[in-house]
Amino acid sequence: MKLLRFGEAGAEKPGILAEDGTIRDLSSVVGDIAGDVLSDDGMEAIRAADLSSLPEVSADTRLGPCVSGTGKFICIGLNYSDHAAESGMAVPSEPVIFMKATSAICGPNDPIIIPRGSEKTDWEVELAVIIGKHAKYVSEEDALDYVAGYAVANDVSERSFQAEREGQWTKGKSCDNFGQLGPWLVTRDEVADPQNLKMWLTVNGKSYQDGSTETMVYGVAHVVSYLSQFMSLHPGDVISTGTPPGVGLGQKPPHYLKVGDVVELGIDGLGAQRQDVIADPA
Repeated sequence: MKLLRFGEAGAEKPGILAEDGTIRDLSSVVGDIAGDVLSDDGMEAIRAADLSSLPEVSADTRLGPCVSGTGKFICIGLNYSDHAAESGMAVPSEPVIFMKATSAICGPNDPIIIPRGSEKTDWEVELAVIIGKHAKYVSEEDALDYVAGYAVANDVSERSFQAEREGQWTKGKSCDNFGQLGPWLVTRDEVADPQNLKMWLTVNGKSYQDGSTETMVYGVAHVVSYLSQFMSLHPGDVISTGTPPGVGLGQKPPHYLKVGDVVELGIDGLGAQRQDVIADPA
């Protein structure tokens, strides 16, 4: 299934992409794409619904982030060896973990907002993993059973905030609209192998990232298991698993986003995003 959320920011409703390509309103079936709905039993309730009887949603309706109630937005840094090389950093001996503020999460086609004082706003197409049930001390063999599904994420980053100022990476990763998520949560039964997904990103029509999850250093099962050794993972938590090479930082010379740019990105089977780059209106 391809689950989604639609409507005005902060007032989204649950929906599903039907086989005929239409969006159907799931409000009469579930309250939101969140919490227990993300469990196997919750998913079965949606599967049992007669989609043809549900209201159709206009195709031009805004899509929100594909999951709600996210308590943690966890990111894995330098998880592609070729991206680590372009960043001038060594491949880590264990997954690098950092947190992205949940206030950064927005819809898949919501704009990238260049924050005040930014000179180095960058892009990162990533595979996002959405947790479906409580996970603690899970084995790598069982880890994928705790995954509700997968989505496209843009881990937008401000490189000077991230790396040229004191402290950790969080402040360079957490600005408003630095976490486009969706368009859909694709349930895990529709993703045969999360380590074999093509991913791409363009800026103004020019290709910058063209990679595959098969080149991850630490795969999805390892990452979920690893994180669960240090913290409980809850339904709706999002894990963004790293980016392939081709980010602005790695260009020669580096190339960063500016107002008026258009960013498009996607992952095979998980859909695509499109974002206009705008100045912070605040």
